[in-house]
Amino acid sequence: MLKKQEQQFVIQEHTSPQCVHWDLMLEMGNILWTWRLNTSPADIGEDPVTAERIADHPLRFLTHEGPVQNNTARVEIRDKGTYRLHKQTENELLLELEGTILRGCFSLCRTENQSLWILQAAH
Repeated sequence: MLKKQEQQFVIQEHTSPQCVHWDLMLEMGNILWTWRLNTSPADIGEDPVTAERIADHPLRFLTHEGPVQNNTARVEIRDKGTYRLHKQTENELLLELEGTILRGCFSLCRTENQSLWILQAAH
């Protein structure tokens, strides 16, 4: 059972013959706000990571795994858990993640390019 104010997050790995990327999805009400990462959750730490804001996803993607795009690509869950939102403005989210890989406080800050954000550990 989730504690009050805790919501779910997931990081999916998308693998195709052309590339690998990861989608960070945060439950926000009845949708998942989503950012595309070029860095594995295991490699996210002190150094900033570019996060591209992409289209929202339905909540069913919290558990979605398997083949996609006519079996030419695959989606696998790489991290999941709960998070608390400590701060939310138009240009910044301060999150406390409790995942299997990502644990602790992280910030997502929007850059001058409105669709690009920076994800990094927060102190």
